[in-house]
Amino acid sequence: MTSANTENKGYFGQFGGSFVPEALQEVLDILEENFLKEKDNSEFIEEFKYYLKEYVGRENPLTLAKNLTKQLGGAKIYLKREDLNHTGAHKINNAIGQILLAKRMGAKRIIAETGAGQHGVATATACAMFDMECVIYMGKVDMERQALNVFRMELLGAKVIPVEKGQGRLKDAVDEALNDLVQNYKNTFYLLGSAVGPHPYPTMVKHFQSIISEESKTQILEKEGKLPTAVIAATGGGSNAIGAFAHYLEEPDVRLIGVEPAEAPSLSEGVPAVIHGFKCYTLLDDNGEPKPTYSIAAGLDYPGVGPEHSFLKESGRAQYVTVTGQEALDAFVLLSKTEGIIPALESSHAVAYAVKLAKELSKNDIIIVNLSGRGDKDVEQVFNMLK
Repeated sequence: MTSANTENKGYFGQFGGSFVPEALQEVLDILEENFLKEKDNSEFIEEFKYYLKEYVGRENPLTLAKNLTKQLGGAKIYLKREDLNHTGAHKINNAIGQILLAKRMGAKRIIAETGAGQHGVATATACAMFDMECVIYMGKVDMERQALNVFRMELLGAKVIPVEKGQGRLKDAVDEALNDLVQNYKNTFYLLGSAVGPHPYPTMVKHFQSIISEESKTQILEKEGKLPTAVIAATGGGSNAIGAFAHYLEEPDVRLIGVEPAEAPSLSEGVPAVIHGFKCYTLLDDNGEPKPTYSIAAGLDYPGVGPEHSFLKESGRAQYVTVTGQEALDAFVLLSKTEGIIPALESSHAVAYAVKLAKELSKNDIIIVNLSGRGDKDVEQVFNMLK
């Protein structure tokens, strides 16, 4: 039901596809061919698993949030600890997978886009590890609010290019990265960080991020002897959420809940449209252009969303809800104080909704929250906001 139709250029229902110039389509066809060849190659799988274990630090725990659960008095809340990965977020899973593919394809130069900076840091980390040239595009506004991550990327040897056009945010960084790829495709691999973009990127990113739900499903069965009532994840572009959902898609009794910022509700208020070479639910302005968005979490600040999430919403398999920036901020503080775990602002959106849902459910119910990243990168921003 949920897999992409690769003959038809990666459609999920009416969403997805590849709406790009002919020169770029040739590059994407080569990428797809290599991905399909390598993803089932035992040597490639072994190499990917080696780096996930020895470098990323997987498998990461599924932690029972005992104090929070007790305080709320409802469902048990478990946290899938992507915050404990090397570089502090889920982004490294996909960065390692794609850079191993790039290496096998003979690429020498890696480009990427980043919003919150976590994908940029993960890409720069992987490039340092595999000795590749690294160029990161980042909106000027995001560079200012995530200055520490910019320094990390540069420390790791990446060149960070500020994007001033448009709003100077994630959408504009993606625009610039795609422009670079069109001009330099002969020696450049675009390591896209979210489950968005033209085919095969959404399918590829899901493949590498599905390790999240592969682990959490095994872990929850070991701990509780049953599947969760719900899996909750923050949804911006959608990579952590699609990874958290992947192995539960065929389990109809497990509710899948994506949480968007109320300030950038692509799935809740968007309409089907083409953005960045693929079709998804998109927030449009009165002129039919992608609408300016703003979220306190830079990683959720995107006017579109992954095509598979668009399909999961339309088909009813997943539910998408919104929480406000203030609710996310409150959850950031709550989790820090109750569990001694400081979550990323992106993940705080998922925590905020889990808090609401847990109260409505019984003590026999189980919620898994994908804690997609840690909050170190956001502490200064939160400090200034709380002041």
